Amino acid sequence: MTTADDTRTRILAAARELFAERGYAATSLADIAAAVGLTKTAVAYHFHPKDRLAAELLSPAADDMLALLDAGHASRDEFVEALVGFAVRYRSVIRLFMEDLAGDDSVSPVSPGSERAVIRTYRDQIFTKLVGEDPGPETRLRGWALLGALQWGTVKTMDLPEEQVRAAMLESARAMWQDRPPR
Repeated sequence: MTTADDTRTRILAAARELFAERGYAATSLADIAAAVGLTKTAVAYHFHPKDRLAAELLSPAADDMLALLDAGHASRDEFVEALVGFAVRYRSVIRLFMEDLAGDDSVSPVSPGSERAVIRTYRDQIFTKLVGEDPGPETRLRGWALLGALQWGTVKTMDLPEEQVRAAMLESARAMWQDRPPR
């Protein structure tokens, strides 16, 4: 017998997979319903509006993001290692987290307190922790390059084993910052 919790778990798993594959905006409740063999109405009963699905999928990532930002990292290398681990661990929702909800600041206005605003706040806090309060142009460029590499490197390698992605991303990130003090 299937319980409501089992159904919710199946819906969340399908949504996570479809959001990672297609993106949040391109995935409808009907798509999710088809993936789990339910009607759109049944999915909407558990998660309406669709934003509730995103919020539930992002909740564990948000908790870990707060822990990452609050942790006292002894060095930038230690922070980068923790950041890479976070990105790889949550790569099934990283597209939703970094692309669909964050969007481009210059073309995508957000209302204060929205999920999009919260995610942009996290992104900006990660960036500041990575590059410092007043980085020079080269350090800013390296910071955004690293965040972009993490975003696309995790989203576009869903078919590869997690440990392989983690090792390659960490090697690339370390090479980017090696022997370069913040400027």
